[in-house]
Amino acid sequence: MATTADFRNGMTLREDTDIYEIVEFLHVKPGKGGAFVRSKLKNVRTGAVVDRTYRAGEKVAEVRLDRRSMEYIYKDGNSYVFMDKVTFEQMPVPEDYLKDKLSFLKEGTMTTMLYAGEELVGVMLPTFCDLVVTRTAPGLKGDTASGGSKPATLETGAVIVVPLFVNEGDVIRIDTRTEEYVERVGKSESKE
Repeated sequence: MATTADFRNGMTLREDTDIYEIVEFLHVKPGKGGAFVRSKLKNVRTGAVVDRTYRAGEKVAEVRLDRRSMEYIYKDGNSYVFMDKVTFEQMPVPEDYLKDKLSFLKEGTMTTMLYAGEELVGVMLPTFCDLVVTRTAPGLKGDTASGGSKPATLETGAVIVVPLFVNEGDVIRIDTRTEEYVERVGKSESKE
């Protein structure tokens, strides 16, 4: 057990049945009444952010998370199979753990699995991923980075907004936290 005095960014704690990571917190000492801690917590499984207020000194259940690096190798029915690159152990992960991450998950992607003891509580994608644009309107001569934008479909099926100069076959870098275009990194190697 920990108290609000032990709070730090990145600390994980259990509330009801969910595990949350502290995104930010603030100790508040009003002129009248008792001190309290205002915090923003991110659900490790769903990514939802909630605001919580604790009395100063209140006890919370701290959770130690183990992080294991695993590679996504293939889909099997409603599960996604990941492999530990050291032990070669394969582990199926139910689709509900990956709902918001599927749009940027492709075979060969290295992920970080979060475990509380032996229980899988979350999957983290790398911050940036490079994907091929499979469908978008053609760019026009003179289009610049500061111009407009257009939708583009990626190799995983995700649709994001890209600058006008991006064309089909371009490899672009995506920020998986914000699901936004970062930069064009090259052309895909055609298999013809």
